Amino acid sequence: MDNCLNCGKELEGRAGKKFCNTYCKSNYHYERSKGKESTLFKTIDKQLKLNRRVLKNYNRSGKATVRAEELFKYGFEPKYFTHYWRNSKKQVHFFYYEFGFISFTDETGNRKFTLVKWQDYMDN
Repeated sequence: MDNCLNCGKELEGRAGKKFCNTYCKSNYHYERSKGKESTLFKTIDKQLKLNRRVLKNYNRSGKATVRAEELFKYGFEPKYFTHYWRNSKKQVHFFYYEFGFISFTDETGNRKFTLVKWQDYMDN
């Protein structure tokens, strides 16, 4: 007789069975996946979600201006984005799902971001 790959309990039933129940099967595969290295997709997806969370936290009113280093200290990384929108002045806004930003440098040389939330008129 074979033993369960997860808990080691002796298996009963059909030949070729590997797990004693669905919990053991699920737990076995979960534990195996935890040990694997992060794929590029997972790394980018994690960063996109972090960026969205940071922008959402600083943009509660629909539009806000924030110093870039303030966002960077919370792990914001503008390298990846989900989509972009170009306004009538040809300025590009980068978005992380429904929250986005446009970067500019103020008169004192500080890099800042104007944070925006996706609006219906941006679909056109």
